[in-house]
Amino acid sequence: MKRKYSYIGLAVIILIFGVIVIPKIVKRSANNQVVKNDRLNNNIDANNGELAYIVLDGEKAKVPNFKFVDQEGDSISNQDYKGKVYVVDFFFTTCPTICPKMTENMMRLQKKFRANPNFAIASFSINPENDSPEVLKEYANSYGVKNPNWHFLTGDRDKIYELANEGFNLYVEENSAVKGNFQHSGYFALVDQEGYLRSRLDQFGNPVIAYNGLEDDDLKMLKEDINQLL
Repeated sequence: MKRKYSYIGLAVIILIFGVIVIPKIVKRSANNQVVKNDRLNNNIDANNGELAYIVLDGEKAKVPNFKFVDQEGDSISNQDYKGKVYVVDFFFTTCPTICPKMTENMMRLQKKFRANPNFAIASFSINPENDSPEVLKEYANSYGVKNPNWHFLTGDRDKIYELANEGFNLYVEENSAVKGNFQHSGYFALVDQEGYLRSRLDQFGNPVIAYNGLEDDDLKMLKEDINQLL
């Protein structure tokens, strides 16, 4: 009889757990709290203090060779970034949606690392037909860009799109159905001094790949990781 009562007691405890706790877990999952918190609280120690390399096809992903023109009319290639830690994004000057916020957050990175000559930024225009060096310079000046290592780059459209989609895995596409006629990722890529793509690991030991350029939490994480590489 005692064993029967013990089973009943256990069943009651399980029932209470199900009624009270499980809905809370489901609610957190639905709000993306579990995934987001685990991602942001992981820091870098999952990789013994080292940032991970992005591995594609069994090899460490390295930025492909590129050569474009910046807002000063100067020819800039990936070799100009050699020896520097830099952040990459893809934008366009007439963007009516996420680009202003992305550039504002890049400005925050510029301010954070303004005293370090080994930090740089590469912002590639996905609308090069409009974004000439003169237009890019006006855009940079409107935001108060001061860092001489922040290059706003323009050039051959197909090469820029290939670099975005295949080189950095940051999605870009022309799409007349969206505002501004261009659809693109709001993420930032992090590149080390040797030109390799880097990031921290998530809770499962996988690289996060890129950082959301629209989220304060991701920007904080990116600042920490830039500092780690520097």
